[in-house]
Order: sequence, then structure tokens, then C-alpha cells
Amino acid sequence: MRILLIVYDNDSHINTFPIGIGYLTSVLEKKYHVDIYHQDIHHYYEEHLTHFLDQGSYDVVGLSFIGGYYQYSKAVKLARAVNRSSKRPFFILGGHGPSPEPDFFMRKLEADAVCIGEGEETILDLLDAMAHRRSLSTVPGIAFMDGNSCVLNERRPLIADIDTIPFPAYHRFPIEHYRLMRMPRCTRTDFIMVMLSGRGCPFRCNFCYRMDAGFRQRGNEAIIEEIKLLKRDYGINYIAFYDELLMSSVSRTESLCEDFIRHKLDIKWEANGRLNFARPDLLKLMHSSGCVFLNYGIECFDDTVLKNMHKGLTTKQITRGVEATLAAGISPGLNMIFGNHGENRETLRKGVNFIKKYTDDAQLRTIRPVTPYPGCELYYDAIRMGKLKDCEDFYENKHLNSDLLAINFTELSDDEFYEAIYSANEELLLYAQERGRIATMQQLDKLYKDKDISFRGFRGV
Repeated sequence: MRILLIVYDNDSHINTFPIGIGYLTSVLEKKYHVDIYHQDIHHYYEEHLTHFLDQGSYDVVGLSFIGGYYQYSKAVKLARAVNRSSKRPFFILGGHGPSPEPDFFMRKLEADAVCIGEGEETILDLLDAMAHRRSLSTVPGIAFMDGNSCVLNERRPLIADIDTIPFPAYHRFPIEHYRLMRMPRCTRTDFIMVMLSGRGCPFRCNFCYRMDAGFRQRGNEAIIEEIKLLKRDYGINYIAFYDELLMSSVSRTESLCEDFIRHKLDIKWEANGRLNFARPDLLKLMHSSGCVFLNYGIECFDDTVLKNMHKGLTTKQITRGVEATLAAGISPGLNMIFGNHGENRETLRKGVNFIKKYTDDAQLRTIRPVTPYPGCELYYDAIRMGKLKDCEDFYENKHLNSDLLAINFTELSDDEFYEAIYSANEELLLYAQERGRIATMQQLDKLYKDKDISFRGFRGV
């Protein structure tokens, strides 16, 4: 059986390593012939995929994507290209995007099946059923089309021990391209790679559409072994942990950092953090182990709204944690969104003030409207409130850009909402611009007044 996995173009010059496809490839290549279609690197037009399939001989084509207006429109175009092929293979969808609403996505994209949630075991079971002409109804974790009907099978249990999953198949990908991605606090000569330290998250924010409950961590030994492989084989010296929450507890984070130090990994790394665990002693240890950036989902600087979001955070914890992060020498990612239940101009003002007070310019931060992606609590709130009909209404009519309003949960009119968020982001962008001007003039002074021989030009990373 010949399988083609599509990595879609996300409109970036340097793309992030497609870690989900990397994991799928590692389990599939042991039994099947697997090819990777790199639209992401070569920026192929969709018509190229049709021609590629016509010239090849594939039994299965797979497309995985997350939720989002861009990802949705890209999936529609790629699906059209697949379905136009004279040698159209069996067409499988996967990822966080189609998993909450498989019926809609199969019909819209004219696909044959959806792998719901975690895919490594499900895809092997599905392909085995196809190879042995076993009914697809026997495969947990999928939805499939039976004539004009969508059949939704029972969910497959999550993989309890994720260390049993082999490392991503790095040898099948052009790592020389992916390692050029840029992250906060990297230098011009750093080589960067994404990794997972675990799967899932113990928290249930009302705007999060990821369906797998709970948190499963990888063992420290496996993480360190993978880092050593990336250093040895690909020259990687900066790890970007892309899982939802590396900082899942104080004890887990301490243990991982201590092992990084014990094994003398000598790397930079960044991850998603939790401010209620951001204690000075832990952050100092994290910095000593190579941590340079922690991405924090603050979302709002108001206790009532934080409670509405189910964030499990308070403004006191946020302030204390961000101040401790900066004091430890780690840059904080100050993520804010606007428009959840209970938000107003004052809560937005608090968010703007917080970003201006604590930014260290490692990232440019603006504030986006909250988006009720299918699968999250807010999505079902919007349907219950009569603000949204269904998944098709969301993707075709409401969610047309991540920086524009999809559903308004506030008491502001839509025009008032846009006026408020325009003013907020204008202030943030002008503030960042002025800080950048000051930093550039300081660099100019250092160059010509102090005769700085280390100067390498007025250029970005």
C-alpha cells in the first residue's frame, strides 16, 4: 500500500517542522511505502497536487490540519485538488480541525474518512481494515462515509504510554529547511527544532478546542535521547517544545530541568508555561537548564473574566509569575485575547496596560478577538445563544480571519468592539515601535560613540 501525506503551505517562508506528520510517518513506514508532499516548502499551487497524484500510484492520501480560517480554506483547496485527480486515492482527514465535526468536513471536502484525535494507532488499524477488506465500522476512532451517511465509530482510548510511540521520522524530512525557523531569544546562528514533551493539558479553558482530556507526559529519558539525536544528527541547539503545556506541575518541571543539567545538554529551549507554577526557585532552575522563553496563556487581566474562561488563574498569580520570570532572565510570552463572556472596554484596557508594563520585546504582541472554534465550550455557547448555527456557518460565514470578530460575546455592538480593539492595538503597536526606535538609537550610540567592534549591521535575526 502506497501512502501520500500532505504538508500544506501555511504561507511562511520558513515553515515549522510538521511534527504530527513526522509521528505518523514513523509508525507507517515500518509497514507501508510513505511519501511526503511538501507544499509547505515548495509553495506548490493546488493544481500541482492533482498532477502529482495523476502521475503517481497512491492508494491513500492523508491531510491533517488544525482549526482556523486559513487552515480551513487551504484544506478546501487541497481537497478539491485531490478529488480532481484521475487516480484519486482513498482520502483521509485528521487533526484538531476536522475531529470535532467529522460529518461536516467529510461532506465539504468529499473525503472518505476522518481519524478523530490521536492518529498513530488509528491510522494503522484503518489501513489494516482496508487491506483485509474488513468493515470500517470495526475501527475505533474514525468516522467514515457509507454511501450518503456519515458513520461515527466509538472513540479510541488515548495512548496511555506515549513513550511507546517512535520518534518522528526526522530522516524523511529536509531538516536543513525546518531548523531555520526563528523563535524568541534565538541568535542568527541557532538551529531550532520543535518537539513534544507530552500530550494534552490538565486544564479546560472555555475557548480551547482540543478534545483529548488529561495530560500524558513523556519520560525524561526519552526526551533527552531525542534531543541528543537532534543535536548529533542535525546540529540542533534550540528546542521549541510545542506541546500544550510542558510546565504541567512544579515537580515535573523540576525533574526535567535537573536532568537537562545532569546530562549537560547545553541547549536553549522554550515552552508553554503556567503562571500558577512560576515560582522564583523553579524559574531560576529552568533558566540554568537553558530555558530562554516561556509562552504564557494569560488571555485577560481581570479576575471575573479569568473565572469565566476556567483559566484557573488569578491576576495576582499572573503578576507574580511574570515578574518572577523576568527576574530569572527568561522572556515571557504575554498572550491576550478579547471578547469572552464578561469582557468590556475596561478589561481590554487592563490587558493593554499589562503588556506595556511587562513586555521585554522578545515578541511583538497584539490582542486578537476570542474565537469559538468547533469543539470548545464557547462554540456550543454561541449555538445555544443563537449567534451561530453550526460548523458550516462558523467556517463559511463567521470565522473569516483570526484578527476579525467571529462571534461577539460582549455587550458592545460589533462597531464598538472593533473601535475598542483598534484603539488597543494601535496603542500597543505604537508603543512597540517607539521602544524599537529607542533600542536602535542606543545601538547607534554604542557603535559610533563606544566604537563597538562586535556590530554586525542593522538587521533582524
